[in-house]
Amino acid sequence: MTLQTEKIRNVGLVGHGGAGKTSLGEAMLYSAGIINRMGTIEGGNTVSDYHSDEIERKMSIHASMLTFSHNDTAFTVIDMPGYADFAGDMKGGMRVCDFALIVVDGVEGLQIGTERSWKYANEYDLPRMFCVNGLDHESSDYDTRIENLRNRWGNHIVPLQFPVDQGLEFSSVVDIVMNKMLTYERGSKNAYTVSDIPEEHAEKAAKYRQDFIETVAESDEALMEKYFDAGELSDEDLVSGFYNSITNRDIFPVVCSASTANVGVIRILEILEKYGPRADFRGDIAGVDGATRELSTSAPTSALVFKTMGDQHLGELSFFRVYSGSLKAGSDLKNCTRGNNERLNQIFIMNGKERHDISELPAGAIAAAVKLKNAHTDDTLCDARNAIEYPKTVYPMPCITFAMEPKNKGAEDKFSKALGNMHAEDPTFSYRVDSETNQTLVFGMGELHIITIMDQIKERYNIDVALNKPKVPFRETIRGNSDSKFRHKKQSGGSGQFAEVWMRVAPQPSGEGINFTESLVGQNVDRGFVPSVEKGVNAICKEGVLAKCTVVDVKIDFYDGKMHPVDSNDMSFQLAGRGAFKEAFSKAQPYLLEPICTVEINTPDQFLGDVMGDISSRRGQVQGMDSDGHFQIVKAQIPQANLYKYSTALRSMTHGTAEHAEAFSHYAEMPRNIEQEVIGELHVEV
Repeated sequence: MTLQTEKIRNVGLVGHGGAGKTSLGEAMLYSAGIINRMGTIEGGNTVSDYHSDEIERKMSIHASMLTFSHNDTAFTVIDMPGYADFAGDMKGGMRVCDFALIVVDGVEGLQIGTERSWKYANEYDLPRMFCVNGLDHESSDYDTRIENLRNRWGNHIVPLQFPVDQGLEFSSVVDIVMNKMLTYERGSKNAYTVSDIPEEHAEKAAKYRQDFIETVAESDEALMEKYFDAGELSDEDLVSGFYNSITNRDIFPVVCSASTANVGVIRILEILEKYGPRADFRGDIAGVDGATRELSTSAPTSALVFKTMGDQHLGELSFFRVYSGSLKAGSDLKNCTRGNNERLNQIFIMNGKERHDISELPAGAIAAAVKLKNAHTDDTLCDARNAIEYPKTVYPMPCITFAMEPKNKGAEDKFSKALGNMHAEDPTFSYRVDSETNQTLVFGMGELHIITIMDQIKERYNIDVALNKPKVPFRETIRGNSDSKFRHKKQSGGSGQFAEVWMRVAPQPSGEGINFTESLVGQNVDRGFVPSVEKGVNAICKEGVLAKCTVVDVKIDFYDGKMHPVDSNDMSFQLAGRGAFKEAFSKAQPYLLEPICTVEINTPDQFLGDVMGDISSRRGQVQGMDSDGHFQIVKAQIPQANLYKYSTALRSMTHGTAEHAEAFSHYAEMPRNIEQEVIGELHVEV
C-alpha cells in the first residue's frame, strides 16, 4: 500500500459504550473487502475487540486501529471505548484523528459518552458527524434523535439522511445529498440500489435538502450570494461548500445505519471519502514554546506516540501519528521528550491485532512500531537536526482509589515495576506509596479500570494482587494551650536513664505544620539535648496520640527541664520529649481532622434528586450547580472517608449515565460523633 497525505482519512469512532461503534467498524472492514464475514460482539470475534478482557466482558476497553482502502482513499479508523473507565484511550486516540464520527444509539439517544465525545472533539477542534445507529431495532426513533441533537447543539446539526422503513427490517434511507432513496440488501457487502424518493417522503426530503443547502450557503458569503441569486447551488459549489463547512465546523451532519446488518455503512464511507477532512487540512501543528511544524511531507520528520501497549509476544507496541515529513522503516529519530535516540526497525499498519509491514509513511499516517527502547505515551519523535516537541495530552483525572498489594511473597520489586509500566502505558492510571498509611494507592477512572489493570499485571507479570479499602489519612491537632512536666527515669544497675522535659503546646493556623522551638534559660538542660527532644517530638507527631494519625498545626516550646550528669543521654531526652508532648497534647483539647474532597458530578436531569440525596447521606455539602443541556453539573464537598467506590455507586444510581471527578480540597474538623466512631474502629485508647 502506498499512502498519500491528501488521500488519508483519520476517523475516530466514538460515542457511548454499547452504541455500536465496534460493529460499525466491523461493517466498514466488511464493506471494504478486508474481511469476508462480519464478527459480532457476542461471538467475541470482531477485529477491533481482540483482547481477552474485551472478549470476556463484551466491550471495548482499548483503542484499536482499523486500516483499509475504499476506492483510492486510505482510511485509518480508531475504534475507541465509550465507557468512562477507559476515557483515557478515547482522549488519546481522538488527539491524532482528523474527524470524529460520533455514534448515537437509535433507541437510547444521547448519553454521557455522547457528551464526552463532543467535549473531547471540541478540545481538539475536530470536525464531526453523527451516526444514529441501530435503526433496525423495533424501538428506534430517528426523528427523536435528531430533535435531541438539535436541542443540545443547535441548528448546525443537519440530517443528510432519514430512514424510510426503520424497525426490524430497516433497509432503505433517503439521502439528501444525492436526493435519492438508497436501498441495501441486509447483511450483504454489495452497494445499495438507487431509486427516486417515494412520493410520501418527498415533502420531508425537500425540507431536509433545503435546510442542508441553506446551512452550507450560510457558511460562506460568496455561496450565500449565489444561493440568493439562483435559489440553488451548483453541484460543484455544493461539494466544495459542504467540505469547507464540515472542516470549519459550521455544520455537523447526521447519517443513519444499522451496522450489524451493514445497512448504510458503504454510503458513510463515500461521504467520508468525498467530504471528510484530509489528513493535512490543519496546515500547521503547534509544538511547545510556540513552535509550529507544517503538516506536509516536505517538512522535517516528526511523530507523536499516542498509545503504548505491552504485548506478551512482541514486547511493547507503540502507536504513533506522523505529523510532518515522511518516516521510513529503519529510521533513526530523536525522542525529543526524553532525550534518547530511537530506531524504528519495522513499522506496521494495523487491523486490530493483525500487522502489515509498510516501508514508508507520509505525514498524516497512523501506524505502529515495536520494541522501541524508551518511548512512552505522549513522547515526540523527530528529526534530530530539526527538533520539535508536541504538548502532552491532558487526560481526565482519576475518580476512584484503592489500596493494592501483591499476594506473592517477595514480589514487591516486580510489583513496583509492573505499576510503573502500567502507568507509562495508560496515564489515567497512577499510583503512589502513602507515607502516612504505608499503603500503595492506585488511582483510576473506575472500578472496572482498576480490575483490568489487575488482570494485566497477573497476565504479563504473573503477580496476583489484592485490592483493599484505602485507609483515610486522618490527622490530629489541638484547640487549646497546655503544658507538661514529664520525667523519664529508669534504673536497672549501673548507668541509668534520666531526663525531664518541660513543654508548652499551642494550636497553629491550618497548614502551618509542626513548629518546634526552645526557650531554655540557665543551665538546667544542656543545649546539646535539644535535638534529642525535637527528634522524640517529631516521632510521636508522626505516630499520633489520639488515634495514631499524623499530628499537624501545633507549636511546641521546650522551655525548661532537668538532667543528670551521668544518667542523661540522647535516648533519655528523646523518650522524655515524646512523653512530654503526649501529655501536653492530650490536655490541649485534641481532635481529629478529616480530608475533604471537591467533587464535580455530571448527571442527567432525571437523576438529580437521587444524586443530591446521596450527597447529603455522605455528609456532603453542595457548593453550586450549573446546567449543560439536559445535564446538571453539581459541585459539592464530601469527606474522603465517604467516597470509597463512589464512582461505582453513582453509575449504579444513574444507570451508567453520570460521571464525576474528585480532587483533594482541604482538611476540616470531624464531627464529634464520627470522631468517636473512627477512634473506636482503630481500637485506640484515648
